[in-house]
Amino acid sequence: MDATVRADGAKPGIEPIEWVLRAAGPADVEVIAELRATVMRPDLERLGRFDEHRVRQRFRDSFSERHTSVIVVDGAFAGCVTVRPAEDGRWLEHFYLAPDLQGRGLGSAVLRTLLRRADADRVPVRLNVLQGSAAQRLYERHGFTVEAQDPIDVFMVRPPAAAVRRPPHD
Repeated sequence: MDATVRADGAKPGIEPIEWVLRAAGPADVEVIAELRATVMRPDLERLGRFDEHRVRQRFRDSFSERHTSVIVVDGAFAGCVTVRPAEDGRWLEHFYLAPDLQGRGLGSAVLRTLLRRADADRVPVRLNVLQGSAAQRLYERHGFTVEAQDPIDVFMVRPPAAAVRRPPHD
């Protein structure tokens, strides 16, 4: 699952970022739980739902080493993403980037890589974001549309790209 890729600079004058995905392991749980708390805090506070313990514990309880990848930039932990198989496609979960790397094209580059894989398998990708989260705009730019929502969450889906064709099997 390792892949080295360059992110396109999201804004003029921003250098592309070289990154790699590696499989997550048990040692990654706490650093990811901490990043989750940091990244989600503003939105959870805005929604009146931030709890210091719960934000970390919910990740620990749902951590799937098998389906989680760690994003590495310059040899250091930069974020993570979970892509969980589902009956009707895949679920994109726990996609977090270190705050100092946000807005530089890295999230888009990682997302493009994951979506190409789903497109190759011709499966839709689903996810949910918190109401009012800036992440929703990122997902919309990559073809996700709102499928349902409630006062806390927005559920989104992206069908496989129509242009992707599987080669015929021999």
